[in-house]
Amino acid sequence: MSLKDNLDEVVSNINSAISKAGRRPEDVTLIAVSKTKPVSMIQEIYDLGVRDFGENRVQEILEKYDRLPSDINWHLIGHLQTNKVKYIIDKVCLIHSVDSYKLAAEISKEALKHSRTMDILIEVNVAGEESKFGVRPDDLEELVRSIAKLPGICIKGLMTVAPYVVDPEENRGIFVKMKQFAVDISKKSIDNVSMDYISMGMSGDYTVAVEEGSTMVRVGTSIFGERNYK
Repeated sequence: MSLKDNLDEVVSNINSAISKAGRRPEDVTLIAVSKTKPVSMIQEIYDLGVRDFGENRVQEILEKYDRLPSDINWHLIGHLQTNKVKYIIDKVCLIHSVDSYKLAAEISKEALKHSRTMDILIEVNVAGEESKFGVRPDDLEELVRSIAKLPGICIKGLMTVAPYVVDPEENRGIFVKMKQFAVDISKKSIDNVSMDYISMGMSGDYTVAVEEGSTMVRVGTSIFGERNYK
């Protein structure tokens, strides 16, 4: 199948899930995850109308940024080291993977240097997987409250990486919990915190995530094909 066929199928699946859940199409953003993929493939997906692209590694954003159209919204969705923040602070529209006060403080510092406010999501390790990054649900509110006080940062919502499963239904409970965390924090009306975005759902389970309230799905393999890590 061509990239266009892949994209059409993903968009169609998202729209079906939106309609099943009684939601509005404008409530869900598709982020095409372009990690390890060449500029030519990203350009092809861009030409088909996609404007939001996700990268896991700072290095890849730096390599691709100047070679692609300037109106792309770049999302940093992978684990971010504090010493790499300075390289992307003026290049990305949203950092999805903030999971510590230390990282948030560094983002704040660099954002102020660039006279900008950086939108971030707090990454939650909903499933409690040892191999995954993210704050534990029990520590979420405390972390949100402390980060919210930092200048140059705006907390826009939450993100999670659900476990890899063969049957997407296995992750439905994770997505339900995640949505509830967002609702709970929203009710607390913390200054500088909104729960506009819930970033959850990937190639294996994005339709279930949309049904349960995801506002951003991060889809790579289903659009670009299998990754080549060589």
